[in-house]
Amino acid sequence: MARAQGEVSLVAKSRVGGTALRRLRQSGSLKCLFPQDAGPALQAVLLNCAGGVTGGDHFSLSVGAEVGTTLTLSTQAAERIYRALPGERGRIETRLDVAKSARVNWLPQETILFDGCSLERSLTVDLQEGAALLLAEPLVFGRLEMGETLTSAHVLDRIEVRRAGVPIYLDRIRLAADVQAQLDRPGVAGGARAMASLLYVAPDAEAQLAMLRHLLPRHAGASLLHEDVLVMRILSRDSNEMRSSLVPMLDHLSQGGLPRCWNI
Repeated sequence: MARAQGEVSLVAKSRVGGTALRRLRQSGSLKCLFPQDAGPALQAVLLNCAGGVTGGDHFSLSVGAEVGTTLTLSTQAAERIYRALPGERGRIETRLDVAKSARVNWLPQETILFDGCSLERSLTVDLQEGAALLLAEPLVFGRLEMGETLTSAHVLDRIEVRRAGVPIYLDRIRLAADVQAQLDRPGVAGGARAMASLLYVAPDAEAQLAMLRHLLPRHAGASLLHEDVLVMRILSRDSNEMRSSLVPMLDHLSQGGLPRCWNI
């Protein structure tokens, strides 16, 4: 059976008055669009032309932000991870390289998991000293309003962020078999069907902590790993509840640069 393959590689450069595209290469089912009204920052919106991810699919993204640039990346819509055949797995690999005094906002919309899905996903970020990062990963475990449940699924999701070669954030999620039963456990998710992880690496991270805690819903927490590294996790009943909490935070931390596709 035909499987979807897609690759995007892009590099952002600094120019007078803002950030521009230095290099772009794209192939297969993964494309990149560039809105024209993004202001001084460069916005890139990823589009999966295959309409989702299933077993055997492979998508990869490589991004470079040169010195002094500001780059915001998002997705045109929520990514859907569909049922896979036995023994097959969909793969998504993302790598971000952020130079000194550059900033990357990694703000994809939700990844929605469907029953029977099998996904292996990795996000690796290399920051130089003085680089800034805003990273959000929203994850939906079946659409509650549609009566969907995850009684059989396999998910391995890994995030690694290094600064000057030293790991400053490592996150690994592994869910297998009856995911719904695992999420219902009080010590895991307490019945939540949506989750968002947020990482903010910037000199003002400590100053933002009080504001974020004020905006947090009941089942959420925010902490400092270092004086300039802030982490947050939100658990929500469904995706709508999660977005209502997450969007104001992202809009604030991105300095009003939340991509328009988040509001469509």
